[in-house]
Amino acid sequence: MSDPRTTPSIFTRGAVDLSTLRPSAPAKPAAPSTPAPTTGAPAGAPTGGLPGAVPGVTPDTIIEVTEANFQSVLERSLQTPILLDFWADWCEPCKQLSPVLERLAGEYDGVWLLGKVDVDANPRLAQVFRVQGIPMVTAVIGGQPVEGFTGVLPESQIRQYIDAVLKAAGVSVATPEDPRLDAADDALMTGDLDAAEAAYRKILAESPADAAAEAGLAQVELYRRISGADPAAVLAKAEADPDDAEAQRLAADIEVLSGQAEQAYARLVRLVRRTSGEEREAVRKHLLSLFSVAGPEDPAVAGARRALASALF
Repeated sequence: MSDPRTTPSIFTRGAVDLSTLRPSAPAKPAAPSTPAPTTGAPAGAPTGGLPGAVPGVTPDTIIEVTEANFQSVLERSLQTPILLDFWADWCEPCKQLSPVLERLAGEYDGVWLLGKVDVDANPRLAQVFRVQGIPMVTAVIGGQPVEGFTGVLPESQIRQYIDAVLKAAGVSVATPEDPRLDAADDALMTGDLDAAEAAYRKILAESPADAAAEAGLAQVELYRRISGADPAAVLAKAEADPDDAEAQRLAADIEVLSGQAEQAYARLVRLVRRTSGEEREAVRKHLLSLFSVAGPEDPAVAGARRALASALF
């Protein structure tokens, strides 16, 4: 086994021959082994007894995969996609990736299963899957392996990989609820802006590409800017002096909160055209923060981005 790779990479492997691990004739089921402790199944938990259970496979979202029960795992993958996590006790990056995978397996609640493969205890599996570095993750869909990745990836990219696997398997699921996001949203709704900001920033520190957390943080900043402002007075001041950048920016905030986002965007695009230097940059960043509140899927944002690009260049 080579040393763990330090640079994560998505890769495509060639054909993997799993026939060497399939018995040539029907064999008696292997005795269930006691799974190693994981977040999905406590040590000593029963490994069978449920309807449809397969030998060596726990009735939970995390299973211990061995050379002895691999045929059963392949059969299980005919119904449910299985992600295989190749790891070893001595692998420090594995200790970073595995907890994330285990938590995500719990979030998806059985839509896919996580198979833990100890490469030291199962060298034939590591050889068949051409494991050159660990941690390595691949998936098995319908009894066949698909592309995977090696190394530790950000959680956002892991989620993207899982979604791609589910799509390939023809599984349609709603995005699992994130209790961290629920707590942050609750704080925002109750007006506890400090708690909301801390919660959103924590999510973004762990998942930088989390669009919902980014939108939540932008809302916190928006509420702080308009705190104590008189909407009617703000809009009147902006109308009276189109060149008052501060008034225009605050008026745009009021309009966004009043459901007039397109009008707010147009106001700031016009301001971009009339300003230059640091003032123009401040207006541009302000407009981008308002885009974050709506999110990238909002059609009005797409149109405003084009107008902003035209105003800038």
